[in-house]
Amino acid sequence: MSHTTFLGSGSAEQQKMLAEIGAKSFDDLFADVPAEFQTADFKIADGRSELEMLQVLRSLAAKNSTLTNFCGGGFYDHFIPAAVDALASRGEFFTAYTPYQPEASQGTLQAVYEYQTAIARLTDMEAANASLYDGGTALFEGLMMALRITGRNKVLVCEGVNPIYRTMLKCYTANLSIAYEEVPLVGGLADRAAFAGRLDKTVAAVLVQNPNFFGCLDDLSDLVASAHAVGALAVFSVYPMSLGMVQTPGAMGADVVTGEGQSLGLPLSFGGPYLGFMATRKQYVRKMPGRIVGATHDAQGRRGFVLTLQAREQHIRREKAMSNICTNEGLCALRATIYLALMGKEGFARCAYQCAARAAYAFDRLRAIPGVKATYADRHFFNEFAVTLPRDAGEVISALIERGIAAGFPVGRYYPGMQNVLLLACTEKRTKAEVDILAAHLESVLKG
Repeated sequence: MSHTTFLGSGSAEQQKMLAEIGAKSFDDLFADVPAEFQTADFKIADGRSELEMLQVLRSLAAKNSTLTNFCGGGFYDHFIPAAVDALASRGEFFTAYTPYQPEASQGTLQAVYEYQTAIARLTDMEAANASLYDGGTALFEGLMMALRITGRNKVLVCEGVNPIYRTMLKCYTANLSIAYEEVPLVGGLADRAAFAGRLDKTVAAVLVQNPNFFGCLDDLSDLVASAHAVGALAVFSVYPMSLGMVQTPGAMGADVVTGEGQSLGLPLSFGGPYLGFMATRKQYVRKMPGRIVGATHDAQGRRGFVLTLQAREQHIRREKAMSNICTNEGLCALRATIYLALMGKEGFARCAYQCAARAAYAFDRLRAIPGVKATYADRHFFNEFAVTLPRDAGEVISALIERGIAAGFPVGRYYPGMQNVLLLACTEKRTKAEVDILAAHLESVLKG
């Protein structure tokens, strides 16, 4: 059955719309999708009632297989308490986008204020903005902040930063007057000697990630100190869940902290919408993009909330705006706020330790398989680690998908020469039994 048959025989209005975009039929819209992935058995008759249509669609949805998810690489399958969905879907938040008459939106402003407070405490920084698009654009905004603050145009980016983010950075900086340089890893950590050889008074910032893409934990205090010694800033990208148990970027001396907030109550959802967070030190707050909500009192002494700083081009800044891609992801930030409030400080830390404990068990279990080795055996990690297999990791992942297991990420996709390296993550949702099943199937696949 063709897409044309499913979507309708094609009225005159439909044909006009297709002609407008240069397509002859609905099938043309799916031309880039391989034939084997095009479902051809919808068989939905015309004139179905709403109830009948729902019954058909639910039966189709029930055919979807469920994968046990060990993927990571910046996006994680964490448990989301039911209260997050229940509260975030309340009618008060249906229009949760940027309030352009902010003082009339006290509930939304208070939610953002609480979000900022939570992010500042989580990262151990002094101020946070009202959120950004995602982790990658937030890191780019941190880079641009450093350029504005220092008046320099050179940045050093550690290769331990998520390669997806680095791809975004290269794209955004391609046509700007920015000297962009990547510094390699050594033994899974930032190469201090390589950084030292490139750090000088032309460098605006060093961009690092902890845990890095390979899951390795690193105390970057010495690298931050080296950057500060030449007047450069330290811009971090962090995995927020790890901050329940590892040293905070603020404690390491970071100047700007960014990250992806998906793990804070947001489902994977095929890639979004997600949440970029950003925090900084008070002295740099006027160079931070986006909006900042502040608490105040009105003429009658009542507590209220206002947009204290509005650095977007849509507001009063115009051409002096810090950025034009710094929209506040209001509803996503609300979910993160609810999640953090539900977990509390102790619950958040317990969740982090559960993630770490499950990953430690998986690390030992997989290393016991003949031919499987730890890529960085002498490095500490949080809940993510890399193993080197005796064959191509992409092939192994494909084989395990057929067995109902999403085994991880093929590192060789972004790191040449590492085609046999598999990156895995364990969250609090992964059980000992699931790890044992993964290990059994992995060993079976490796035996051929």
